[in-house]
Amino acid sequence: MIKLTPEAAQQITQAAKDGQTEGFALRLAAKRNEDNSIEYMMGFDDAHRDEDIQIDADGVKLVTTASFVELLNGMTIDYVEIESGQFNFIFLNPNDPTYQAPSEDENPTEHHL
Repeated sequence: MIKLTPEAAQQITQAAKDGQTEGFALRLAAKRNEDNSIEYMMGFDDAHRDEDIQIDADGVKLVTTASFVELLNGMTIDYVEIESGQFNFIFLNPNDPTYQAPSEDENPTEHHL
């Protein structure tokens, strides 16, 4: 399963509109680094591959390949203000040794891969 917060869904939707990529899926990829941490990649993609796994998360089409499911399963994508005026996507993933659980008051929407 993958979780997408409302803030992340809104920002992804706006980025697609701004980049004229509405209707494209957001492709997610990940790789495990030598230190066991996970590096994440994402970008809009209009291609469909036979091995793709696709879900609709709050109106956002997400795709990944089966080879990434093990690394992405249980992950939450959020869009947060890191410093005043500086917003970024963050990946909260229990499969990553640097993972820190979100506070109790957060309630992301769950979606299954």
